[in-house]
Amino acid sequence: MSAPREPRHAPVLPAETLRLLDPKPGETWVDCTVGAGGHSRLIAERLGAAGRLIGLDQDPTMLAIARERLAGLPVELVHANFDQIAEVLANRGAGRVDGLLADVGFASDQMENPARGLSFRADGPLDMRLDPTSGATAAEYVNELSEAALADVIFEYGEERHSRRVARKIVERRKVRPFETTADLADVVRSCVPRSGNIDPATRVFQALRIAVNDELGALDRLLAALPKAVKPGGRVGIISFHSLEDRRVKHALRDRDVWEPVTKKPVEASDEEQAANPRSRSAKLRVAIRR
Repeated sequence: MSAPREPRHAPVLPAETLRLLDPKPGETWVDCTVGAGGHSRLIAERLGAAGRLIGLDQDPTMLAIARERLAGLPVELVHANFDQIAEVLANRGAGRVDGLLADVGFASDQMENPARGLSFRADGPLDMRLDPTSGATAAEYVNELSEAALADVIFEYGEERHSRRVARKIVERRKVRPFETTADLADVVRSCVPRSGNIDPATRVFQALRIAVNDELGALDRLLAALPKAVKPGGRVGIISFHSLEDRRVKHALRDRDVWEPVTKKPVEASDEEQAANPRSRSAKLRVAIRR
């Protein structure tokens, strides 16, 4: 038997997550975003043979990687988006769980695979779907949305102040030929957005499209709304977010004192050592709360 493929992705804030969530033997937990299985392994090892971890991910490729890495542990993997948490728990007869973790960022394996089209660092098809089996691609968005709708997406989800200029340039270019690749789009954005420091001018536009294509903020809102019924009183919830649009939503939801008792007054961030070893952790923010 060949050895399991070693993923590039490393879980962020591993020690802090385990310490604050404190999973115990025999409990039932959910990892809403299994990814390469890093956080799932840490939790499942704590739960032991009498415990149960239900792991969700909308990306079949990541589930395949996680399945190998989590073999032998009390883990059940499900192909589903985290906003389907209520349905998943009902289908598996899980009832309310003892704890739940959601790392709502992208896995390095996804970002670094040019075929997924999630990054402009290497040329690839303009796709961006986390679940490649369904939904419209980023190419369809940039080739078919109206100029006004494009500008709104780029401004709202990318917080790009040059959104109207970018949308106008995209529409002008697609009249000549449609967008097909990440490099194609990045080059057009760079031609009309001035560089700011070390940040690539295409960064915010790609963020906006990724959020729109995957309905990331809508899915996060639906997850946060479902959490009170998914977690039993005394149960713990941890959410790791990676940009302000996500963190604001998490902060607001977990500050509902009728439902949650905050464990973290401020978001927990990665140490200097972790940031040096794993640059992806630089923007990670972990918030934890206990269900009242």
